[in-house]
Amino acid sequence: MSSNNYAGFWLRFVAYVVDYIIIYILQSFLIIPILAMMGITFFATEGFDLSDMDDEEIVGMVFAFASAMASVAFLSYIVQVLYFTIMEASKYQATLGKMALGIKVTDMNGKPLDFVKALLRNISKIISGFLLMIGYIMAGLTEKKQALHDMIAGCLVVKK
Repeated sequence: MSSNNYAGFWLRFVAYVVDYIIIYILQSFLIIPILAMMGITFFATEGFDLSDMDDEEIVGMVFAFASAMASVAFLSYIVQVLYFTIMEASKYQATLGKMALGIKVTDMNGKPLDFVKALLRNISKIISGFLLMIGYIMAGLTEKKQALHDMIAGCLVVKK
């Protein structure tokens, strides 16, 4: 495969931005109703007065809020991983952002990813994000334009 067929950092970055716009819209349909069920809204209907609560109630409220936010963050992460994994393991071999930019994800032989390999790639993005996103930046520096998560899963991102 010629080196000009690999999708470079900036092409992948723009696809990522498009995908996150789509993901945030999807998540809003999932997460906002969940928050509303927990009594958390974006609109204050009346003032909130902590002076009526004792210390134990305040601590309990803080822990309940932190627990709810952790649950929402975990659900958000699951939605993201599933979106990228399902789309990249599909017949399209690409997310909507990648399709829009004419790129796709393959294994090292140019074949489509199975679900497990796509899942490994997307879970490995956690490692790519550590240390100032250096794992992602590697896509602009390596010979085959691979980010760290691509190397871990044995994948390439190529132009169609």
